Amino acid sequence: MQTPQSPSIPSFRVGMGYDVHRLVEGRGLYLGGIKIEHSLGLLGHSDADVLIHAICDALLGAANLRDIGYHFPDTAADTLDMDSKVILGKTIGLLAEKGFRVGNIDATVCAERPKINPHIPAMCKCLAEIIGCDPDAVSVKATTSERMGFVGHEEGMAAYAVCLIVKD
Repeated sequence: MQTPQSPSIPSFRVGMGYDVHRLVEGRGLYLGGIKIEHSLGLLGHSDADVLIHAICDALLGAANLRDIGYHFPDTAADTLDMDSKVILGKTIGLLAEKGFRVGNIDATVCAERPKINPHIPAMCKCLAEIIGCDPDAVSVKATTSERMGFVGHEEGMAAYAVCLIVKD
């Protein structure tokens, strides 16, 4: 009788992430690690950077490290008002502990206003610096929801991210 072989872990993995936060008055709007001038900001336990949160979930999922809420719970005092750039940096550290590095990231921000496109180069630069990768490995896109649903009614923003991580 043959013993089944233990399948090897592939040298690369793919992950996907999604996040959403409500828009409210009295909060700053942070997306992709930068502050964007707008009359509304995103509500959350941390700075509510919906783009970074989606990216972190994609990265954590690819490495089979659960999700952002597991590592950075919204009930913990030490994560209250936390800068999401710190969350991303710590996520990259968790990946490194398992021997992974980022291959690339492709993300989309869904928002009616403000216009995201003028801020994309600064977001990609900021994210790449935190991740420690070439800015060309970070793609950020923006779209609207054509005035439909909670994004279209400007009640909130959403972000989607996919990533490829590589075993060192």
